Amino acid sequence: MHAHDSDTIEALADPRLRSGRPDPGEEGGPGGADGEYGEYGDRERGAHGAEAVSRPAAGLLRFSADRDPAVLARFVRLRVIDPENAYWRRGLEAATRWLRETGSGELRVPFTYVVPADRPGGVGGVGGYPLGVWLADQRRHYNAGTLGADRVKELDALGMVWSAHDNAFEEGLAVARAWAASHGGMFLPPATAVGEGGFPVGVWAKNQRAAARRTLQNAERRAAGESVPSTGELPESRMEALEAIDPGWCPLGWDVAWQRAFRLALAHVRAGGTLPTDAGEHVVQGEDLGAWTTAQRLNWDNLLPAQQWLLESALRLGPGGAERPVRRTQDGKWALNLLAARQFHSREGHLTVPRKHVETITLDAGDGGEEMSVKLGSFVDNARRRAARLNARRRADLDSLGMRW
Repeated sequence: MHAHDSDTIEALADPRLRSGRPDPGEEGGPGGADGEYGEYGDRERGAHGAEAVSRPAAGLLRFSADRDPAVLARFVRLRVIDPENAYWRRGLEAATRWLRETGSGELRVPFTYVVPADRPGGVGGVGGYPLGVWLADQRRHYNAGTLGADRVKELDALGMVWSAHDNAFEEGLAVARAWAASHGGMFLPPATAVGEGGFPVGVWAKNQRAAARRTLQNAERRAAGESVPSTGELPESRMEALEAIDPGWCPLGWDVAWQRAFRLALAHVRAGGTLPTDAGEHVVQGEDLGAWTTAQRLNWDNLLPAQQWLLESALRLGPGGAERPVRRTQDGKWALNLLAARQFHSREGHLTVPRKHVETITLDAGDGGEEMSVKLGSFVDNARRRAARLNARRRADLDSLGMRW
């Protein structure tokens, strides 16, 4: 019986036995050795209209040699149980080949990916197939509800990623969790930060914050009666996922650098430490908390009421008084220059300062409430020239602002 079954299956690959007509390839017919054959799933017709099977498919069905059970099962499913068009079948073959060659468990294929040329001896050649585009087409059909359930099931079995956008967010969220876990539960990376696997977590976080702020702003405008499109907003589910990592991940009204320094200072105080008052006294994750504390006292009147409340209630920090030295040390001067640099960076988004630029900062009442002009361009230029002589803390201060050395 086994031999009989094998003979029967092999006969499926022979159009002469299935159709009762002579082989059109004999005597130099159009389907002979010099004719053209399709992929292993492509059916072609001979001179008498008999449906033929491609040469790779015919070879696949001959059981005299070992065959890959998975390939054979896929062939029978596509050709006998659920026939599909050639383009679709080639897409599945290309996806299977990509998974096999990359060792991946999911179809995270770049949009521009094209299957390389076929290796000699391959079955069902898919070299040159635009797999990335094909998968994007399937996602589009799926989202439009026009992709059949059988095809959805087939792609699911291969590990299809139906939403590339959602997938990218999940990847970022995983890196965000890892970042927060290694930074005391705080997710406030600088824009230049790189996470696990080289993922640009700083840029990703910046984009999510921009989307979150846009969402809140649009909500206020809608409450005022405006009609505002939701383009570029952050869905509530994603907002909640990020807040679960760090409730303070998206400060409103001030920049991330201030929020990061405040959170580090708060963690230090809650751990039993005293709030540093001198530059260089305590540095955490590249943040000089002493210099930051001094800067808050000097710049108290320029802080938002919410920032002042946070400093007073959480850190017991207020505007500078008589205890502040009249004559500033080198560290004090560095703190002022750094304050001017941060003000410039917060406003411009970079630290590419013209050589002759002068930044004006306002001192608090302890310094007479006067404005001070800081030659920020000269400071940045001198720091760049003296880069080799700067200590690690000061280099980190400027690196956090995107200093180009």
